[in-house]
Amino acid sequence: MKLDQLKSHLTKGEVYRRADLAQWSKSVDRHVEQLVADGTLQKLAPGMYYVPKETVFGKTPPNEEILVRRFLKDDRFLLTSPNSYNGLGVGTTQLYNKRIVYNHKRHGEFKLGNRNFSFRKKPHFPQKATQEFLLVDLVNNLDTLAEDQDYVLKNVFTKASTMDTNKLKQSVSDYGNVKTKKLFEPFILNSEQSHYAR
Repeated sequence: MKLDQLKSHLTKGEVYRRADLAQWSKSVDRHVEQLVADGTLQKLAPGMYYVPKETVFGKTPPNEEILVRRFLKDDRFLLTSPNSYNGLGVGTTQLYNKRIVYNHKRHGEFKLGNRNFSFRKKPHFPQKATQEFLLVDLVNNLDTLAEDQDYVLKNVFTKASTMDTNKLKQSVSDYGNVKTKKLFEPFILNSEQSHYAR
């Protein structure tokens, strides 16, 4: 049976686009409808499907990295969240149900499965979120956070003084928006002057 043929190509935990499935079926829309109806596939977004993995706790959601990679059809992205700022120790403690995807292709808010992603098209972002990048990113997004902004900003500069000035300067230059660059400018100048004064 043609439907079983399509099923035999599916891997649990994998995310597929309609185009991926079309290579194994001549009646892809009808077959996909049947597979969604019997629970083999879960629809995540228009033209995107997931083969759920079963655990003792029920069906697991798709891995976010795989999900974003399939959605973008690109490996170049950085998946982060405002919750990542909490590890910097600058006074942010809120938990946000929000995932941010820095990438080169898409911009906007998208719901994939039952998760919301904010895709932000940027020319530059690191492969991995370093402490320096997160500090700069926090200042870029300060006005979107629920915390007391003046308090957080004061702590940001205390934290910055414990970091590698060159790495931080590079991160500000590569990833800071205009406002962030202006805020860090006096701090970086001071650090450089005190370095030369030694």
